Amino acid sequence: MPTSRSYQDGCGIARALDVVGERWALLVVRELLLGPQRFSDLRRALPGASSNLVTDRLHELQRSGVVRRRKLAPPAGSWVYELTDSGRELEPVVLALGGWGLRFSRPPEPFTLSATSVLLFLRGSVHPDPLAPPATYRLELDDRPWTIRTEGGRAQVRPGEPASADASLRTDPKTLNALLENPGALDAAISDRSAEAAGDLGAVRRLLLAAAS
Repeated sequence: MPTSRSYQDGCGIARALDVVGERWALLVVRELLLGPQRFSDLRRALPGASSNLVTDRLHELQRSGVVRRRKLAPPAGSWVYELTDSGRELEPVVLALGGWGLRFSRPPEPFTLSATSVLLFLRGSVHPDPLAPPATYRLELDDRPWTIRTEGGRAQVRPGEPASADASLRTDPKTLNALLENPGALDAAISDRSAEAAGDLGAVRRLLLAAAS
């Protein structure tokens, strides 16, 4: 059931936690930072949360004006959840919290790692040569396509297929995370089929190296 618990504290921090402090709420926000998601996408990204719990968090975040639900235009026609302008203002807070959390060790296996969390890390850590020509990548994580574009020393990440791509990489979030930490492992990942690359392999290497540097 949705919760209406409150700290009953007038401090702005406490009032913020009244809205996003419930378990899983900030992770729902995290999953929406790169774009709208279907309910099934959120459930897949948060396997430790039951359907009812995710539903409750979404309802609470909608009620607080952090998230909204809308129907995509045809031909998709599916219902998605997305951040409102107010919810989007949480992005620097969530990213700062994530950066702070990296000082702590990962939980023991088995642990989950969503595509969005890895892509947020990639977007924040990639520092391509600002003088290099723009490049577009098709990245497929857990059978879902994403577009990465590097230009002017920055990386942009958005859900969906690119119109065209210089290179593509197909893998899972944990393997991508490992490659961002150790780009030299790309050949081994391709060899053992935990990753598949196509197009300009050199461009893929440059992307990974730009995140590791």
